[in-house]
Amino acid sequence: MSANILRPLVFGLLLVSTAVFSVEPLPVVAVQRHAVDLTFPAESLVEAVQQATVGAQLAGRVLEVKADAGQSVKKGDVLMRIDAREAAEAARAAEAQYANAKVSYERTKSLVAQKFMSGAALDKAKADFDAAAANRSAAGASQSHATIVAPITGIVARRHAELGDMAMPGVPLFTIYQPGSLRVTASIPQHRLKEMRSVKTARVEFPELGKWVDSNSVQLLPTADASTHVSQVRVSLPDVADAMPGMFARVHFVTGQAEKLTVPAVAVLRRGEVAAVYVQTPDNRLSLRQLRLGDAVGQGEIEVLAGLASGDKVVTDPVKAAIQLKSGQ
Repeated sequence: MSANILRPLVFGLLLVSTAVFSVEPLPVVAVQRHAVDLTFPAESLVEAVQQATVGAQLAGRVLEVKADAGQSVKKGDVLMRIDAREAAEAARAAEAQYANAKVSYERTKSLVAQKFMSGAALDKAKADFDAAAANRSAAGASQSHATIVAPITGIVARRHAELGDMAMPGVPLFTIYQPGSLRVTASIPQHRLKEMRSVKTARVEFPELGKWVDSNSVQLLPTADASTHVSQVRVSLPDVADAMPGMFARVHFVTGQAEKLTVPAVAVLRRGEVAAVYVQTPDNRLSLRQLRLGDAVGQGEIEVLAGLASGDKVVTDPVKAAIQLKSGQ
């Protein structure tokens, strides 16, 4: 389809034609066919490479909270204290049992030496003493679990318990991650796996941050989900300011290169299924051209299938172009 025979579009109530503009220069870019990366996008989530979930190892009420979400902590810092009175009582009982077993063992050993008791009695006393020693050590360790400390240096992503809550063994209390090591994980359908095996590079788009970054590496995991028939691909990231675990990202896997005519995505006006751009003509006029677009390519570019020719000057600020065009009518 020739760009010269496309009809002007009607956007809203504004009937677009051509007009001379002279208010101020508009930002334009001359479109040309050039080599662009062929990519396919995949939705993904940011996750931390180094992340730890801290849970309670004994039951007790939360007595003190010393860290909150967003706070930086160092390995060994106290995060929370749990009521350990029951554990303390158990430790004292274990200590008393240990002392009694020790005395019994020493007495039995003396009596066996004097041949008043058999060797079997000594073996039983020794076993009771060893069991009491182990019980004492376990009770002491349980008591120390009342103080929750950070296992790694990082940032508290989430605090799962509040002051006064009942902590239970195995229930998470904190989630901590290291901000310097992030990655994104994308799900790839099985029909893409053949081309994914040769993919070595990717670009990651953060729509909320308005940023694009190049990946450090691409790793296709050698497993597939039996229910969804997708495989996981991990894409490592450089240090990205303001990125955090759980954030949405879009991965653009680079599968090759091709010569294409493209236009900046910011220059495209859309109304439903219709897309168009403002073009600056050689006689200093503005014209709104309807386009037939292809896929997104490169960084912030869209392939043009029809509506433009090489050398056409496209206005990259369509809002300013619309204002000047309207004021010139």
